Amino acid sequence: MSQESKKKKEELEEKNGSMARDLKEVKELGKQMERHRTNEELQEEGKDPDPIQYDEEE
Repeated sequence: MSQESKKKKEELEEKNGSMARDLKEVKELGKQMERHRTNEELQEEGKDPDPIQYDEEE
């Protein structure tokens, strides 16, 4: 594998499924979560929330 393909692979791995790398990134993710609307807020705006991902009875 060439150096260029190794570098591209490393860059993809960093962006995909990785945890926050530092405190700055953790704080930014926290801000994003604070702005995230709840299902109830979306329904009040006439939008459909995310579908249920599981059945509570199971």
